[in-house]
Amino acid sequence: MEAGHVFVEDVRDAMVANCRMARSMNVEIYSRRLKMFRVNEIIIRRPGIPPRSYGVDLRNRRCECKTFETLHYPCAHVMAACAKVNLNVEQYFDDVYTLERTLHVWENEFPVLPDLSTWEVPSTTFELLPDRGLRRNPRGRSQSTKIRNEMDIREKSGDKRCGLCRLSGHSQNKCPQRNYHDEQSSGSGRN
Repeated sequence: MEAGHVFVEDVRDAMVANCRMARSMNVEIYSRRLKMFRVNEIIIRRPGIPPRSYGVDLRNRRCECKTFETLHYPCAHVMAACAKVNLNVEQYFDDVYTLERTLHVWENEFPVLPDLSTWEVPSTTFELLPDRGLRRNPRGRSQSTKIRNEMDIREKSGDKRCGLCRLSGHSQNKCPQRNYHDEQSSGSGRN
């Protein structure tokens, strides 16, 4: 403050960088009364990529790049718009960034903490136990965590059927016609 600075150092550095970028921008005035502008970046880009354009609304403190609303201090587009119509850009900085406000926060005195060895620490009167239901199943098939509803319920289509004879009541392994099918498949392979 003694050096005449109004804002904190990080914001001053950002102002210098934004001011440098603002010099390479073209500003179109949409409404001087409503303080609305269209700012075109004239930064050299790769061929085929058009320069970007941002709408700036100083009355509502908005810029389409969202930096102005997010950080609460002017982005390069806002600085370019202010320079076009000779507005003081400092009016668009939030008071949080002033040195006066920062020093006001730190002017309060904090009590000195007593020595750590003199602290009274109450003994624990209860024991923390882990919830075994939340543990993972360490081996075997993993348990499904899916919450089932009526879509997951399949309609029963009857008993299971044998894969060979298509009759119910037994499986392919215990099929009474298994030998018949085995003989046919091995016999046809000899031809």
